[in-house]
Amino acid sequence: MKLVDIYVQLKGDVESIERTLEQSMDTRTRELYQSSTHLLKAGGKRIRPVFVLLGGKWGEYDIERLKHVAVPLELIHMATLVHDDVIDDADKRRGRETVKAKWDNRIAMYTGDYIFARALTIATKLSNPRIHQILSKAIVEMCKGEIEQVRDLNNWDQGLKHYLRRIKRKTALLIAISCQLGAIASNAPEDRIRSMYRYGYNVGMAFQIADDLLDFTASEKQLGKPVGSDLRQGNITLPALYSLWFGQERRRLRDWLEQDAIHEHIEEAIALIREGEGIAYARSLAQRYLNRARTALSDLPDNKTKRSLLEIADFIIERNF
Repeated sequence: MKLVDIYVQLKGDVESIERTLEQSMDTRTRELYQSSTHLLKAGGKRIRPVFVLLGGKWGEYDIERLKHVAVPLELIHMATLVHDDVIDDADKRRGRETVKAKWDNRIAMYTGDYIFARALTIATKLSNPRIHQILSKAIVEMCKGEIEQVRDLNNWDQGLKHYLRRIKRKTALLIAISCQLGAIASNAPEDRIRSMYRYGYNVGMAFQIADDLLDFTASEKQLGKPVGSDLRQGNITLPALYSLWFGQERRRLRDWLEQDAIHEHIEEAIALIREGEGIAYARSLAQRYLNRARTALSDLPDNKTKRSLLEIADFIIERNF
């Protein structure tokens, strides 16, 4: 089974979620509608809704209930992207202008806030307080992760533990609760809810590490933005950190840092990291997280849902976009 087959199997329900996503942006304020649907129309993998649907397969599967989890989670993800583009001063996202670039910072910030609010409104259609508590706590942790990233811009003096905590809050947690909340919303047994959270957490960690890798190894066409955008914006990710700690290229990187000249040599730095040992190290760490994700599924029945989850784990390490 390939990833495309998973989407084909879930096609009708994914399309239902897509329609609900657009309907959720309904507002009579024309400019707000345009800005809030701008990123939505750019598309996306919709990986979080897919995880919700697969999590729901372990219980009483009901797309009408699962939509009220899948849509808020995708909206929360979208809202953070709109805000990120303001913080990063980014002009491109998914190959098209960002909200910030098409309008301005003020419109982008209020657009992100509006999308967050719509997410919470939709989630309240489910009366399970456990879902609301998990969702609210995750948003709090995500905000902490975003603040940490802002604080750590251009900070090369950070360790692996610090980096991993940040990506847990920024990315892994939302994927983990996508899997978990899908199972909870379908009234799945507690052991399967726990298995889905562990799977989602480890897949989420691997997903972000793979994203950080792709920022150096993919093409601008594949990324929809310039290669090395993270480094250009001062976001120091694992491939760059490992190059500074242990790579053969560390001496040149350290010289530029000591001279406060890293941005003057940014193209050279990106080229060094692309060819350096940090790429292989980051890939191996992502693979370790994926192995843990597979282990989290080991006690679950060997069925189509389990095979789909395993296929997604394989896709994360192999993808080029």
